[in-house]
Amino acid sequence: MTSFSLDEKLAADTAFVCDLPLSRVLLMNDARFPWLVLVPRLPDLAEINDLAASERGTLMEEIATCANILREVAPSDKINVGALGNIVRQLHVHVVARVEGDAAWPGPVWGSGTAKPYDENWRRGMIDALRTRLGMD
Repeated sequence: MTSFSLDEKLAADTAFVCDLPLSRVLLMNDARFPWLVLVPRLPDLAEINDLAASERGTLMEEIATCANILREVAPSDKINVGALGNIVRQLHVHVVARVEGDAAWPGPVWGSGTAKPYDENWRRGMIDALRTRLGMD
């Protein structure tokens, strides 16, 4: 069995927020959408059903926690949750805060326009706010 390593594309497109009991929490570097990515820190996972039942339960709780916290730091009209994996095969779950009229509304954020990287100060503030609410400060 191999150890956990983060897919290179995920690493390039995100910033580290924290590690929860199961998942690494990342902030997608696209200022158009407040967007977290949860990656279970177990090797060789591609699908949610690759997790054991207890791990799936933990993942769902982590998704719910991150969705609630994301809504606190980035008020939104809708939280989108998805695990596509068509480009990056490593199991990861997107948690995206959406606002009516945002750059992709009402369609999906994936493949919509060109990502707008965060200003470094704003990104740092967002990560600090997320860590505080996740009890990781």
